[in-house]
Amino acid sequence: MKWFFLRGLVRETGHWSGFLEKFAAAFPGVEVVGLDLPGNGQRFREASPVSISVMREKVRAEFLARKGANNYLFALSLGAMVGLEWMHKHPDFQGAVLLNTSLRGLCPLHERLRPANYGKILRAMRSKDIAARERMILEMTSVSADRFASLVPAWTKIQEERPVSTRNALRQLLAALRFRPPQNKPSAPLLLLASAQDGLVNPRCSQRIAAHWQVPLQVHPTAGHDLTLDAGDWVVEQVRRVFF
Repeated sequence: MKWFFLRGLVRETGHWSGFLEKFAAAFPGVEVVGLDLPGNGQRFREASPVSISVMREKVRAEFLARKGANNYLFALSLGAMVGLEWMHKHPDFQGAVLLNTSLRGLCPLHERLRPANYGKILRAMRSKDIAARERMILEMTSVSADRFASLVPAWTKIQEERPVSTRNALRQLLAALRFRPPQNKPSAPLLLLASAQDGLVNPRCSQRIAAHWQVPLQVHPTAGHDLTLDAGDWVVEQVRRVFF
């Protein structure tokens, strides 16, 4: 069994910050593989597509080179949008876990991206101080303030080594806002996870998706948008109950 992990807007495999190791330790024998969207991580030199469907095909090319006999997807936010489009187009996965995502048509814009963050995102994009920018991102996405002192240097190093350009950040944001989901839910089993204290994406978005497609949803009462960072053990247990 292989699990493929895909993060969201301007984030990469390195930003799982120990969760992939936690997941692998919880499920011995499972192979864990991190994938990056074009423009992020190991693919930071690529131009980010402004289309979710193009993102899907570019990421899928790497998946096809690394897939196993049984493959599952674990995707967060923008990565989950790519995952939904992927599962609709190609039956590559036996199941998927989608975290804190939103869909145009089901979720209004002010829920997909809370208005309080508009100015913060612009300031983060314009900041020349990488460490300050990463702290801004953490403050928007996580409630684990006690970990910021160690995470900011680690995430600063990621950005220094594999920088996401402002242009690519804007292109990814445009792709997310433009994306229209498939009308029908994927045939493979889905588990939705959301955070009640998500300051970036309103958890009502996950509730709307779950109700529309009649799929299971679990909501953590205190975590922020970066659910695996704030409540990694809880996430592992939700996955265990459904897929193991």
